Amino acid sequence: MKKIGLFILGAVAAIIAFANLGPMIGLAISLVVLYYSVKQFTKTDQTSKKVLWAVVGFIALCVAASNVPAILGLAALYILYIVYKEWKKEDNVQSPPPEDEDPFTNFEREWAELNRN
Repeated sequence: MKKIGLFILGAVAAIIAFANLGPMIGLAISLVVLYYSVKQFTKTDQTSKKVLWAVVGFIALCVAASNVPAILGLAALYILYIVYKEWKKEDNVQSPPPEDEDPFTNFEREWAELNRN
């Protein structure tokens, strides 16, 4: 039953991530432009170039702010990651060793025999 719930959650998260793929790409591009403009703004000494990079940075900030649905897409990608980890964790669960292979049971048996002699 848990696998069905994980599958449904993963499917919904995948649909949401795919639907918000455009805004996520737009957000990534605008953040790269914003980073580059801030780096260039701090490097330059001329006032005209500082004004130019400030305007470019402001426009990139506005574009990044307009891609708010990308946050939903990022959250959906994170949920997909969590579902994947839970799915894999369930597959790796091992059953307890049989009684004959349990080292503590063998130890107790051997200890009891040593105490008898």
